[in-house]
Amino acid sequence: MAVSSLWSSSSPRRAGVLGITGKTSYGDPSPWQKPRTALFTLLSFLNTTKYPPSLDFILMTLGPALVALAGLDRRTFSAENPLLVFGRVPFFYYVLHLTLAHLIAIIMNFVRYGPARFLLLAPPSMGTPAKLFPSDYGYPLWVVYAVWIVVLALLYPACLWFARLKRRRHDWWLSYL
Repeated sequence: MAVSSLWSSSSPRRAGVLGITGKTSYGDPSPWQKPRTALFTLLSFLNTTKYPPSLDFILMTLGPALVALAGLDRRTFSAENPLLVFGRVPFFYYVLHLTLAHLIAIIMNFVRYGPARFLLLAPPSMGTPAKLFPSDYGYPLWVVYAVWIVVLALLYPACLWFARLKRRRHDWWLSYL
């Protein structure tokens, strides 16, 4: 797709976010508030509903994605570029990253709390009653980002192998992974 086409198709989306979110009566089930400071007003404006995706959320994500796509459209990347590797095996990565992230969470919580019943339960953020967990359960955001980087680093070789396998072989079932 031409860069100008991508750029021009993202402009209405950006304008739509400003118009729809600015009205506060359409686009998101939880309209933004106008707090005391400009920073919190901006953060409230950007706080849209992801699940189920509101119109504001869709416009806010599609617009920048099309701008990024327009910027990357004419660039060439090596076959080992992480963007291409993970992009060629999305479902494979998705299944592995859920498994690995859950395993890392179990190990980290075992080290922190010792053997406990809640180790194999889904976290409270996924619907498990919070009373089953310690009051200090959870980790700071920097730990979450560190685990995310570790998961990416650990899964990159497996995803690169699988991307190469998909390029070499054309079995029908590989297209689903």
